[in-house]
Amino acid sequence: MRKDPRDMSLPGKFGAYTALSLFSLFALWPVLQVFSISLRPGDRLLSKSLAIIPADATLDAYRRLFFDEPFLRWMGNSLLVSVTVTLIGVALAATAGYSFSRYKFPGRDKALIGLIVTQMFPVTMLLLPLFIMLIKLQIYDSFLGLIVAYSATALPFTVWQMKGYYDTIPHSLEEAAMIDGCTHFQAFWKVIFPLAYPALSITALFSFMSAWSEYLVAAVLIQNQDLFTLPLGLKMFQSNMEVSWGLYSAGAIIVSLPVVILFLSLSRYLVSGLTLGSVKE
Repeated sequence: MRKDPRDMSLPGKFGAYTALSLFSLFALWPVLQVFSISLRPGDRLLSKSLAIIPADATLDAYRRLFFDEPFLRWMGNSLLVSVTVTLIGVALAATAGYSFSRYKFPGRDKALIGLIVTQMFPVTMLLLPLFIMLIKLQIYDSFLGLIVAYSATALPFTVWQMKGYYDTIPHSLEEAAMIDGCTHFQAFWKVIFPLAYPALSITALFSFMSAWSEYLVAAVLIQNQDLFTLPLGLKMFQSNMEVSWGLYSAGAIIVSLPVVILFLSLSRYLVSGLTLGSVKE
């Protein structure tokens, strides 16, 4: 029988909280260091002080980032690509996962195996086929080509994830809805789809993150500087002779904020078990 954590002894609680605090500090320390570098004047990377906010702190790096650099254009490009990939990922994963979960059709098992096999190969192996395919489709060096590439790499995982979640939802919910007069699509849209919000939130988060912070694919498929996304734009702060550490760090902090905000806004949907009690045995 599992022991209730509230019944732990005082030394046990102290040890657990101490361990959690140390791990949290270990995870947050690099982020705090990047934030500290963004506040240092003159692109100074190293400092003898351990203070997170230096004594001579300045927001000049953030001012230069927004007013002297094309940072807002890079952010707009990244938002356009990432939001589009998220919408495509959620729409296709929700419907494809439902089809794989509920329907039996020729080639279903082979298609599922084919999807999961694609996850065994690193993205670098897909760059050459993607490069050739986008050139033949005449969408190389464009937002459309980048969206196609990101969607293709994210969908196998999200389809499998949605399929597995749909498998946990009882078929009797759809049967009851169709007995009440719903079509199969209405049963999916009005009954199953709302119950799948936890899995959909993870799908949306994964799709957004795979496009928002990706660098390697974008570096190969995008050459026009007007189409640069945030990872490509931040790379321009690094040259052979010097690195603009202040701009680089300020950009890294701002780039991380949308992902944090998206995670916090979707966190209430990340708790599974919404179907518990929906069907009485």
